Amino acid sequence: MSDEQKADMPAQAGVPAKFEKLVGEIEKMPVVELAELVKVLENKFGVSAAAPVAVVAGNGAAAPAEEKTSFNIELKDVGTQKIEVIKVVRDVTAKGLKESKDLVDAAVAGTVQMIKEDVKKEEADEIVKKFVAAGAKVEIK
Repeated sequence: MSDEQKADMPAQAGVPAKFEKLVGEIEKMPVVELAELVKVLENKFGVSAAAPVAVVAGNGAAAPAEEKTSFNIELKDVGTQKIEVIKVVRDVTAKGLKESKDLVDAAVAGTVQMIKEDVKKEEADEIVKKFVAAGAKVEIK
């Protein structure tokens, strides 16, 4: 990718600047309208959508599917690098050393521990990467 193309793309979204307004409008559309838009574009350009939009039917009318927007992260297993896991817990939760150590000790004893609640998908993925790098096993729920 050339430097010029990279400059047009925001770091987080991966959407070129020239399409930001269009993508923003599409994000605001209900699922039913998105399905209709996909059909119009398929007919207009003679193409097929790679990932068709699923519409859930209920009571004879289409209902938008709910997408989960907040996630909880649970510590399942600490692994062999307990000190590294304690450091990650402190970093992610902003808890003190004692509270972080107690949480990790409880996980070592076999009790699943809630690390963080109601986080966005991107943040949850970053947290999971940190724990995996420290040798722990976590689960996003």
